[in-house]
Amino acid sequence: MGDRLPGTLRAVADVGLGVVVAAALVVQAAAVVASWGGGYWLFGCLAGVVVCAIALVRRRLRTWGTVAGLAVAALAIIVARAAELPSEPGPAVALGLSVLVGSSIRALPALPAAGIAAGGFAVVAGTWLADPPPTSGVAGVTALNGAGWTAALAVGLGLRLLDARRRAVADSVRRDERMRLARELHDVAAHHLTGIILQAQAAQLVTRRQPGYLDGPLADVQTALAGIEAAGSDGLAAMRRVVGLLRDAEDADPATSEPEQLRDLVERFEEQGPAVRLRVPDDRTAWPPEVAGTVYRVVQESLTNIARHAPEARSVTVDVDEDHQYVTVAVADDGPTATLRHHGGYGLIGMRERVEALGGTLCAGPRPGAGWAVRATLPVPARVRR
Repeated sequence: MGDRLPGTLRAVADVGLGVVVAAALVVQAAAVVASWGGGYWLFGCLAGVVVCAIALVRRRLRTWGTVAGLAVAALAIIVARAAELPSEPGPAVALGLSVLVGSSIRALPALPAAGIAAGGFAVVAGTWLADPPPTSGVAGVTALNGAGWTAALAVGLGLRLLDARRRAVADSVRRDERMRLARELHDVAAHHLTGIILQAQAAQLVTRRQPGYLDGPLADVQTALAGIEAAGSDGLAAMRRVVGLLRDAEDADPATSEPEQLRDLVERFEEQGPAVRLRVPDDRTAWPPEVAGTVYRVVQESLTNIARHAPEARSVTVDVDEDHQYVTVAVADDGPTATLRHHGGYGLIGMRERVEALGGTLCAGPRPGAGWAVRATLPVPARVRR
């Protein structure tokens, strides 16, 4: 379940898991041969190999891998009961399921994680129903699987809470840093800009008191001072907007573009706009902050443009995908392709500059038939790939 460990430690953890799995298979086979004889060990070990193999690649098949493991365990219970084989799930399957269930409870969103936990409990219940307990106590196989499910639940929830605590601490640190920067901008930069504006205004008053200021060199000075005042006022207004952005946690760039953050963004858009189909990778590499923030900003700006220029759109799709080298963000709608959208705007220019600054590409334009599409491709540095 060490999905947050560095690459080397993850490899060591997987090797250790493989050794434990191999030992569990050997012990299980030896126990079945000693008590049942013959080839009764083969079916249980085969099921254990399948489930444990899925557990070893769980980071690539988080949701569906766990579902497949639970399905194999349920099928093993049914086949063992029908063919009068040793009760399943055996120790190897129980070990693999514990790893899969615990890892999913830790990493998946709340609803899928709860479903996985319920599936694990269903397997334990199925074991009890297929192999009724003796006259006193609980059957050994049921107790083994119940203990494995309980351990997976406890460890998965514990690590999930620990991850949430770490994220909360990181968010608090980022928020404090944004507030510190906002205060410095407001107290230092804004103070100097205000001084420049006041001095330009004062200089204009002095110039107006001079005879003949409407023509000659003084007129040029008056024009220059008016330009300085206007530029200072615009800069001060922009500074205040930046301070407002820094103080607004909702508008700040996320340090990590987790699927939950994109879902929150989509939900806020859907409150006033059309339905959005969001697709994000179940398992992804750890993107650097600048890539994660750009992914979030491309989606945010694209949805904002749809709300402004295509209110008639009935559906929107947001696809975030990645391979070993690139992250691709595609946002498309089915609204009318108005002329205004062809000309773009500062939002599109800002997106393109931000993407190209990271070595990526961005293209935007009308879709065949109707609608508008934005597609950004961002390279992922090799040092952050798995």
